[in-house]
Amino acid sequence: MFRLLSFRDDDSNEHWKIRSVKSMSQQLINAVTKEYMKNDVPEFRPGDTVRVHVRIKEGGKERIQIFEGLVMGRHGGGISETYTVRKISSGVGVERTFPVHSPLVAKIEVTRRGVVRRAKINYIRNLSAKAARIKERR
Repeated sequence: MFRLLSFRDDDSNEHWKIRSVKSMSQQLINAVTKEYMKNDVPEFRPGDTVRVHVRIKEGGKERIQIFEGLVMGRHGGGISETYTVRKISSGVGVERTFPVHSPLVAKIEVTRRGVVRRAKINYIRNLSAKAARIKERR
């Protein structure tokens, strides 16, 4: 879909300026979602160990539960950006995906910075115990 923006006539040369409607709607979406984005999000990458403080509502009460694990990857961008955290609980791997700008995430703490060479470290699922260790970034 395209929208005609302007028409200019120079020495009988017709010049049409066409801009995609998609880019205009994208600007509108960015303007609307900007106020919902958090600015206190720490910098973290795949391979880092994070503590995610999650707000949980049970009945009429609200409490904070901490989910600590390894960041496996970040996905998307803007308001819809998410990250996946993996931890081992009672010998079973548990993965959880959180939106970066979610109001249910109270706080993100980076406890350890790791060295990995991939943007998505899904290979860690197949490794066990000592093989799954990641070196610390200095």
